[in-house]
Amino acid sequence: MHPAYSVILFTTASGAGYGLLALAGLAGLSHGAASSAAFALTSMAVALGLISLGLLSSTFHLGHPERAWRAFSQWRTSWLSREGVAAVATYVPALLFGYAWAFAGPGIAVMGILAAIMSAITVYCTGMIYATVPTVRQWTHRLVVPVYLSFALATGAVLLLAISHLFNRQQVAQVVIAVVALGVVLVLKLAYWNSIDKAERTLTIGSATGLGFLGEVRQLEAPHTTKNYLMREMGYKVGRKHAAKLRRIVVLGLGGAIIFTLLTQALSPGLATASALLAVLWAMIAAVTERWLFFAEAEHVVNLFYGKQAA
Repeated sequence: MHPAYSVILFTTASGAGYGLLALAGLAGLSHGAASSAAFALTSMAVALGLISLGLLSSTFHLGHPERAWRAFSQWRTSWLSREGVAAVATYVPALLFGYAWAFAGPGIAVMGILAAIMSAITVYCTGMIYATVPTVRQWTHRLVVPVYLSFALATGAVLLLAISHLFNRQQVAQVVIAVVALGVVLVLKLAYWNSIDKAERTLTIGSATGLGFLGEVRQLEAPHTTKNYLMREMGYKVGRKHAAKLRRIVVLGLGGAIIFTLLTQALSPGLATASALLAVLWAMIAAVTERWLFFAEAEHVVNLFYGKQAA
């Protein structure tokens, strides 16, 4: 599949925003009002800013962005529609929680848990958009949704840690959550890559045409003399060597984020803040690279029509 930059920005930015919002909501649930209004407002501004940036960027992938509102009507059957409904609905508890968290208003615990739950639901819906596409073997996988959820939590955790250091509000629990979340992402991605690499390619031209019982089925000639839209979008190929290098970048990015997160506990305040910011940088590099690969390595069955023997 051709990686769309708007969708990559959407899934990584909004994922980090929802992760940060969920953790902020749980912090409000556990501790009540924030110890600093500036810290609370900055955290909420970053979270909602990333969420809004991601949602707006997703509309650029549509053929007619002005018709995006129509997607909300299909929530009974479409995970894309459910995601849109959940994303918009999340703003209500998020804004109410942000006010209560920053200014010690009423309903901090209730709005905090609602914001966290709605954030998780929205990211879950995003993952399900791809996990329920049976025509792409690499997407119809049990680890797709857990990876989306864990990446959102991990990137949100390093963001919260960095913001906390900027306002001198850091806690050991934040480091533990960030390191564990980053470690979980790393384990899940390694397991996912190992699984899709070893999976048997059972979809063939023979099974697609129903002629497989006659023997090996091959095309006599190509259906087109030039490339068309489907071949460009669904037939995108990434070389095995390039994919291996990009996978290493993801692993190194997650590993670097873990190291810099741990270093925040051993360095002086100024250097610890810089280390926390570097952890965010490495985590986002890993997230963007992973998401690009998620699309680039996907093999759509439509490629069987254009000469691919198996998918």
